[in-house]
Amino acid sequence: MQCMRNKLSEETSPYLKQHAENPVHWQAWSDEALEEARKSGKPILLSVGYSACHWCHVMAHESFEDEATARVMNDLFVNIKVDREERPDIDKIYQTSHQLMSGQAGGWPLTVFLTPDQVPIFTGTYFPKERRYGMPAFREVLVAIDQYYRGKPDEIRERGAHLIQTLGSMQTASGDDFAALTAAPLATARERMSANYDAEHGGFGGGPKFPHTTSLELLLAQCRHDGGADAQALTMVTHSLDCMAQRGLYDHLAGGFFRYSVDGAWAIPHFEKMLYDNAQLLALYADAYAATGTPRYASVASATADWVMRDMQDARGGYYSTLDADSEHEEGKFYVWSPEQFDAALAPDESALAKRVFGLTGPPNFERKHWHLYLAETPDAAAKELGLDVSRADELLEAARAKLLTTREQRVWPGRDEKLLVSWNGLMVAGMARAARVLARPDLAESATRAVDFIRTELWQDGRLKATYKDGRARFAAYLDDYAFLAFGLVELLQARWRDADLAFARELCDVLLAHFEDPLGGFFFTADDHERLIHKPKPFVDEAVPAGNGIAALVLIELGHLLGEQRYLDAAERTVRAALHTLESYPDAHATLLRALEELLEPPKLVVLRGTPEELEPWGTKLAAAYEPHRLAFAIPNDAKLSGLLAERVPRERAVAYVCEGMTCRAPVELGDGVVL
Repeated sequence: MQCMRNKLSEETSPYLKQHAENPVHWQAWSDEALEEARKSGKPILLSVGYSACHWCHVMAHESFEDEATARVMNDLFVNIKVDREERPDIDKIYQTSHQLMSGQAGGWPLTVFLTPDQVPIFTGTYFPKERRYGMPAFREVLVAIDQYYRGKPDEIRERGAHLIQTLGSMQTASGDDFAALTAAPLATARERMSANYDAEHGGFGGGPKFPHTTSLELLLAQCRHDGGADAQALTMVTHSLDCMAQRGLYDHLAGGFFRYSVDGAWAIPHFEKMLYDNAQLLALYADAYAATGTPRYASVASATADWVMRDMQDARGGYYSTLDADSEHEEGKFYVWSPEQFDAALAPDESALAKRVFGLTGPPNFERKHWHLYLAETPDAAAKELGLDVSRADELLEAARAKLLTTREQRVWPGRDEKLLVSWNGLMVAGMARAARVLARPDLAESATRAVDFIRTELWQDGRLKATYKDGRARFAAYLDDYAFLAFGLVELLQARWRDADLAFARELCDVLLAHFEDPLGGFFFTADDHERLIHKPKPFVDEAVPAGNGIAALVLIELGHLLGEQRYLDAAERTVRAALHTLESYPDAHATLLRALEELLEPPKLVVLRGTPEELEPWGTKLAAAYEPHRLAFAIPNDAKLSGLLAERVPRERAVAYVCEGMTCRAPVELGDGVVL
């Protein structure tokens, strides 16, 4: 029975709605909930999670659905639920607080006990209902925190003041405005990535193993920058991409990648599928195909894009956030197989081949004597063992894959979080645009265009963005990542196909960043100057699961600064890199996105602007897209475009013409024809 005080059913977040029937008196983060804590004198129990989080579900089933536990929570605390995807500002503050207070990495669920004025008292992540895993029972924690809160108010105030001071001191100071920017951090990052590289399985470190896409992007770009001389860097990238695509991190039936591998060999994933991971990996595999010509990278990128459009794109254009790890209360159940299920779904010759290719002829690699699919044998090797012609084996395998996918889709699906996040949509717009160019697939650019148009229609209001959209409601003042990632996506999309309105939109987004997010000392705060007042105002420089907002902001300001001749954009980008310079020099491998911006400042990108009719521009746009040039921007702009500023000087001529600039030096315009090299 739903508690009268539980108001989560009124929320748009699927994660909060999952807790609407809990006997806990949950409230969303709001002025009303915070005022209740102040008036009652009760501490706040803040629980942060998201809809696809497996251990969030476990803690909910064990504790939040338990009447006895709920009574203790309701008696002693004001209970607030937060979706970390809707409120990354709150999540960032209290994840950092947890790391400072516990000395341990954060994660979800995040459990934080706060004073009524929002200062942390004690932090943790998952707590079991009963004592196990060397952890106290959750109810024991609740009682102990209440006793501590009532008995040690002076100590709590002192510790809280120290924490607030520490958070404030973490704000990176301005760098030296006169110090020379050098490539030294890039070289150090390269050394550290090499030292942390897993030569056997690819990727970095051991299990749990994440893709670290921003690091691989940086390495791939540096390979090209070095003229291909850094063979080891290229090997780190390609070996990592090969292992991720061949093993269990990749969905071999539907396409797309899971969030991370629980082991160091990419064998068994944590089965969440996140939009942001797939956006970044889509772009990376497309780039790797352009750089190496390896067909497997093109097929992985293409299948990932197809999965996104089929399963993760709303009819109105926006992209959904996540697919859950669990179905029927079991992680991975939707994805795993038994040999008997293969036999039931496939013809005998299809089943015999598919079992070999996907690893079902070996011992089970998952719970309950099931198999999670991976490429155990190449189709050619399996065909040879079975005495099949290779072309016949390819036909059988494609038929088997299609039948297995159809069978899988009849199962109980994992939950899908259909909330639309502008930041993650911006990343996917960029990924789709990049793949559209490299793979020569205009349908991907069309998919990205629909997402942009949806955001502009529903979430761009009175010259400012909203961060999320669900159930017809656009909510929450947008964050740094929303503005920066969307502007970055728009610049990528403009290189796939030109629309004047998209350039204007990208410019408006960057102007809001400069007006409302920039720190006068350099860099951008995560929240705007008119955002809700919280205990800390982060200025994130480190890449996490998504690229650092400051890194992407610097990159897009550099790109638009050169395209439009906007010196204020270039100056803001340099201020951002300088503000991060001290931490960039100390921990460069954690700042791959900012390192890309540093590289662009040291050696400005090559800019190619083509003018002509669509018919004239198409073959040249295709030619430019086919080459991997990470330090080049290329725009094919039709003659009827309405341009302003420096871009308006790139005037059409009788024949298609190219304007090429490298940094601040521009060549004479050249008419496009046979033998022209851009």
